[in-house]
Amino acid sequence: MKTIRIGTRNSALALWQAHHVGALLATQGLGYEIVAITTKGDQILDRSLSKIGSKGVFTEELEAMLCAGEIDIAQHSAKDLPSHLPVELELIAFTEREAAQDVVLSLDPAKTLASSAPLRIGTSSTRRRAFLSHFYPQHTAVEMRGNLQTRLEKLKNGDCDAMLLAYAGVHRMEMESYITQHLSLVQFVPAVGQGSVAIQSAVSLDPSIKAVVRKACNHPTTEAALLAERHLLAHLEGGCSVPVYGHAVVKDNQLTLHAGVLSLDGIENIYHSAEGSDPAILGKEVAMELIHLGAHQLLRKIRQQLGS
Repeated sequence: MKTIRIGTRNSALALWQAHHVGALLATQGLGYEIVAITTKGDQILDRSLSKIGSKGVFTEELEAMLCAGEIDIAQHSAKDLPSHLPVELELIAFTEREAAQDVVLSLDPAKTLASSAPLRIGTSSTRRRAFLSHFYPQHTAVEMRGNLQTRLEKLKNGDCDAMLLAYAGVHRMEMESYITQHLSLVQFVPAVGQGSVAIQSAVSLDPSIKAVVRKACNHPTTEAALLAERHLLAHLEGGCSVPVYGHAVVKDNQLTLHAGVLSLDGIENIYHSAEGSDPAILGKEVAMELIHLGAHQLLRKIRQQLGS
């Protein structure tokens, strides 16, 4: 039995994902070994992602291990991947996407974003902060870094009244009992890649191993949606530290991509959606229209404000 070395972050959620990938590999007769590390993004918790240079902040150490041949594949939350990858590396599979929406968590079931009383909402995402300011300006966003277990403890300690998180991680960590609200995919449009696990390898990895990993792990419908989203992000030159959003759905072999850029204060929202059958063409088309509408100028302003 061929053993595949899976590189992963050392958080509970990342390890769940790595073992999930391992279980998929087992369906094709492959064994697996988990190689877990702590990334820069996991080590530096006293600053926001936008302040520590978030490009590859959760991925670059694993990418270095791929290049060095220390692991065969790396698993990442697809939303953590930079829009451009090193030329020596490639994405070979995307696992079936979990429900992609954001959710509100609180110890009090009555605490939702619809509350007229001001709430302190914990989040580390500039996208969620911007949407919060745009749709629910009565609430205040407070910085909330760390893994899901750490954030839950902060909630219990009173650091915030509620938290905004991706449903996928909450579900995988069996924290659904704390969910007080599921947010609309149309209103709080997710981050690019949210809900799926991306499998990365070196271009030089044995093609037969790539093929069997892809057969075991890749979900074609999810792949089409994520490729459209990632082409959008690449052409916008966005990243996970700026409030760019993008979500594609597939119906009857047709893709629909909803995407945009929000100002940090949530006041300016540049939005466009389109349909198409080719992920790369659709992602570029939506990005070009957003650029035409002023996305690059807004992103330049956001990066200046963030100091990145």
